[in-house]
Amino acid sequence: MTEIAIDFAKMDGLAPGIVQDARSGQVLMLGFLNEESWRKTKDTGFVTFWSRTRQKLWMKGETSGNRLRIVDVFTDCDQDAILFRVEVEGDGLVCHEGTVSCFTRPLTAGAGVAA
Repeated sequence: MTEIAIDFAKMDGLAPGIVQDARSGQVLMLGFLNEESWRKTKDTGFVTFWSRTRQKLWMKGETSGNRLRIVDVFTDCDQDAILFRVEVEGDGLVCHEGTVSCFTRPLTAGAGVAA
């Protein structure tokens, strides 16, 4: 089987990485990967992002212990985004604000659409 390549060129060398809990289906967080972090992710089996602010590799959970062990990984039809289905190690609090998911703030999406 031929490995599918992620198209990092579309977003100036980055691809969004969506992290979803493999058991519950809950979306936990979004980060960005470059080719180097993608290689490290594949080599280790744990999600490793590229920190845009610090300009360095960042393995989620390297200090908190809430690492993201990959169960499955998929790309979208354009091959420019990655979906990680994971098991969270540690206490399961993925967000740096101490919550399971980073997606906790409701928004109004538009006319007649409530969060």
